[in-house]
Amino acid sequence: MKAVITVIGKDMVGILGKVCNTCSEKNVNVLEVTQSVLQDLFVMIMMVDISAMTCNLAEFSDNMEMLGRSLGLSIHVMHEDIFHSMHRI
Repeated sequence: MKAVITVIGKDMVGILGKVCNTCSEKNVNVLEVTQSVLQDLFVMIMMVDISAMTCNLAEFSDNMEMLGRSLGLSIHVMHEDIFHSMHRI
């Protein structure tokens, strides 16, 4: 099973590291990362493997949202199936 993590906010040192540390704590494997900085706006999309995750998706999503709030970022986690359903034309 996979999930998509999106991160948006003001660019600062350590965003990728902090998001990856939170993934590691929950045994979530980062498969792909794309990120960009547009002026001072940081944007990142990650594809992660959640098949061996040590918590449920709702708890992981809550942890990521709390991390985002603490850093002044918007961090959202979405199951891959929901992501694909939302973006189907």
